[in-house]
This record gives sequence, C-alpha cells and structure tokens, in this order.
Amino acid sequence: MLEKHIGEFNLTGQIAEDVPRFLALFGHHKTAEHCATVAAKAIELTTIFEDNPCKAEQAGYLHDISVVIPNDKKINFARRQLVEVLTEELKHPMIIHQKLSVVIAKEIFAVSDMEVLSAIGCHTTLKAGATRLDKIVFLADKIAWDQGGNPPYENKVTEALEESLDAAVLVYLNYLWETRSQIQIIHPWFVEAREELLQ
Repeated sequence: MLEKHIGEFNLTGQIAEDVPRFLALFGHHKTAEHCATVAAKAIELTTIFEDNPCKAEQAGYLHDISVVIPNDKKINFARRQLVEVLTEELKHPMIIHQKLSVVIAKEIFAVSDMEVLSAIGCHTTLKAGATRLDKIVFLADKIAWDQGGNPPYENKVTEALEESLDAAVLVYLNYLWETRSQIQIIHPWFVEAREELLQ
C-alpha cells in the first residue's frame, strides 16, 4: 500500500532534504514550505523549553507527510495499516492525517524514535498525557499558520509563551473550544487534552 506513494524516492538521511524532495514528487510544494516552517519554530521552542532540537526538527518536517494520500483514500489506507479509526475521523478523514504521518515516518523515513512518532501522531489535536515534545510540535504547527495572514490567536499564544508552554497550549485549545461551532468535528483527543490542562 505504501509503495505506490514512494516512487523512485531514496533517502539521503538529511531530513531537511528528504522531506521536501518526497513532497515535491507529489506536487506538494506548499506543504513542504509549511513543514520547514514548523520544524524551524519547533527548534526555536526547544531552546526556550529545553527539549531535543533534533527530535523537534524531525517531527516538524514529518508531521504533514501523509498529505500525499488523498482524503478520500485516507480511511482505507488507515485500515490497511491497522490504524485505529475513530468515529470523528470517519466523518472528517483529513484529521486522521496525523496518524498516517506516523506510518509514513516509520515505513518510508525509517523513524523509530517513539518521542518523535508521538509528536507527529498528535500534532493536530494533541492528546491527554502529552509530552513536552508533543506540545512543542503541536504549538509550532499552530503558530506556523498556513492559511494566509496571521492566526487570530497569535498574540495571546505569544504572550502565554512567556508564562509557560502549557499556558500557551491552553490558549490555543481554549480558542478552539470557543470556536467549536465553526469546526466540522470535535476530536476526543483535543477534548481530553484540554480537560487535563484545565485540571
């Protein structure tokens, strides 16, 4: 199943080279730019919150790598790879891309570090019991907004970063909760992550 997404791709071992080349094979140049921006922001956050910049860079570059799988094929792909599919993901298949990026990171990019895979696997929704690296990559993805203009929560998140990583994460989760009527589904991982931080 994965082979049809590989083409003639060969790893160099340099994540900053390999990911853009892989995404370019499928015409996803904009995603490649976003991934580079997320990786840079994640590295920056590790200098503030004392985490591993190499792991943050890996996760940042690979977090959206499953964009190469079309949304209408994501659920079938997940099932063939024995990835758990939640009801909410069935309703809105795009959101399962975080789990599918883990599969591609492992199978194509030979990533075995469980911390990196965890950060990739919850970068959209976060999750309860999130590690510091999970939160760094999650927040880097939200700060590196790829929708044009500046994110509406940017100033509050930036201010909260001066307090703590958790404070900044909670600002974004609260923003999402307050605007939940405008989003297609409420993922349970997001709800659980927010409840845990509120406690």
